[in-house]
Amino acid sequence: MTTYSAVRTTGIYCRPGCGAKPLAENVETFELPAAAEAAGYRACLRCRPYRVAGTVADEAPELVCRAVQLIITGVLDDADEAALAARLGLSARHLRRMFNDHLGVTPDQFARSRRAHFARRLLDDSELTIADIAFASGFGSLRQFNRAMREIFRSTPRELRERRRRTDRLAADGGLVLRMPYTPPYDWPAMIAFLEARAIPGVESVIDGVYRRTIALDGDPGLLELAAGGPEHLILRAHLPYWEGVIHVVERAGTLVGLETEPVLATAQLTGDPTIGPLIKARPGIRVPGAWAPFEIAVASVVRDLLSSGHRQSLAQLVEAVGTPVAGLGYGLTHAFPSAETVARQYDQPGRLGDTLRALANEVAVGNIKLDGGEPLETLVPALTRIDGISATAAHHIALRLGARDAFPGEPTTDSEAWRPWRALAYLHLLQ
Repeated sequence: MTTYSAVRTTGIYCRPGCGAKPLAENVETFELPAAAEAAGYRACLRCRPYRVAGTVADEAPELVCRAVQLIITGVLDDADEAALAARLGLSARHLRRMFNDHLGVTPDQFARSRRAHFARRLLDDSELTIADIAFASGFGSLRQFNRAMREIFRSTPRELRERRRRTDRLAADGGLVLRMPYTPPYDWPAMIAFLEARAIPGVESVIDGVYRRTIALDGDPGLLELAAGGPEHLILRAHLPYWEGVIHVVERAGTLVGLETEPVLATAQLTGDPTIGPLIKARPGIRVPGAWAPFEIAVASVVRDLLSSGHRQSLAQLVEAVGTPVAGLGYGLTHAFPSAETVARQYDQPGRLGDTLRALANEVAVGNIKLDGGEPLETLVPALTRIDGISATAAHHIALRLGARDAFPGEPTTDSEAWRPWRALAYLHLLQ
């Protein structure tokens, strides 16, 4: 886990490896850049901590991690901390207390820091205008953007762009190209193999080590491409209909490939297990994949579970029947995955599979089942299995992809009980 050193005498915080050598008695440590910034420190200009992964370690309680996932999806863009707390069944005061105790910031401070750091990377790496960067980063106005950047970086966006280094700029031969930072170890080959084995025909593809998928933003199609980059980042190329809110596209892509949470405590506790420990030592960079589109993951999980063979063909038929056609992408990508409302109304597959998927789609569409990552495992699994045709195995696979750290799609055993509450990571290691 990355920790950040803040020097009281200079008011600057740095990431590990920075050349600065302050006296130990003048140093205060923080787990997140946001916490250092909330305490009044500004980012070092030499090591530029905003360019490394600012992930939340799994040492934080699961409820805090679920709140973080909701923030990543943009809950605080149009709502306040009270709404976020209500979604989690808490008071706003209790949620703020938990964030302060475990992350050193309030939810609002956490969200603002992520927006500012994302904007700073766009100023460095892209040729987007300052106005485009403000709205791409989730700020509501240029005034709000300028104020936040001055408070966090002590400079205006224009001054920050003038300081960027030549090596920061990424060539963009179509689309927006961004670095996706992570904290090593991270096993991209294992992640892309997992995604390739579960790719939905017409919607996802893996060719020559590049993961591609169609997306829909407010009904308009787009394309994402993820590939290996440097030793501490992936490369994301996004072809989008507009730039507003790009931060959530990037963060959802990061969630999909397991970049948003570090399995620090899970790895430490599972390393001593006689079954999982050797697997972790062999491949220490395994991460739990998330979901770009939760309903899509739910449908695919149910189809794979109900059909011992032919599940890819069935998913392809569903996509062709009710998905949104997207022309001219290549790579076998032809459609965006349909919404829950569309499947509930238009999918006319007969038999048990069709009945199950329509029932699932209807429950999601009317809000009886929430797939936003805010539900605890003990609530989500029973809600899913109440639908005829959805097994506990499928429900746990859905929960795993939505971030439930103790989800376990395998057959429960005495050994698996010993892996609690980190069975999701243990399951991913067993798949290798």
